[in-house]
Amino acid sequence: MTDQQPPLPQQLIEQFQQGAILAYPTEAVFGLGCDPLNEDAVTALLAMKQRPMEKGVILVASNYSQLLPFVKDNAIPMERRTEIFSSWPGPNTWLLPKSSITPDWISGASPLVAVRVSAHPRVRQLCDTLNSPLVSTSANLSGRPPARTSDEVRKLFAEQVLLIEGCVGSQKNATQIRHGLSGQIIRAS
Repeated sequence: MTDQQPPLPQQLIEQFQQGAILAYPTEAVFGLGCDPLNEDAVTALLAMKQRPMEKGVILVASNYSQLLPFVKDNAIPMERRTEIFSSWPGPNTWLLPKSSITPDWISGASPLVAVRVSAHPRVRQLCDTLNSPLVSTSANLSGRPPARTSDEVRKLFAEQVLLIEGCVGSQKNATQIRHGLSGQIIRAS
């Protein structure tokens, strides 16, 4: 996997703003994503996956600044900040206190929001091009194995997604999820 990525579709920004659901490679699997502030797009994505909204979704970004609107930054304990920020960019998802503007369709029934700054070049390119974090959930039906190739995404979701070609990273499992206040591992990688 190189940092040089194929160009993105010319109309991508417009499609993203209109609620398109993107399928894109991440560190370990293909992800499904959309504009986190577009309730209709997030609702459609969750319905497609057969995933309940109460579980919440991860937001992925190319840098922490893109996540700041969704995170109550001043509520992150000083003793956790170094551990959190030094783990990025990378395959580490943190549950951090959500800001007052973070919609429940992102955080589910939690006062925390799951966020990650990705090191995957395609994810970074997408977030930089869109100037936005993306919803990031594995490209699968809830409870089923995630897609790891473009062909698997096509078989699962056909025309329901805008497929962003690329290769998944070398990570074998989904990203680790840790609680940003306690440091506790919620999901091992």
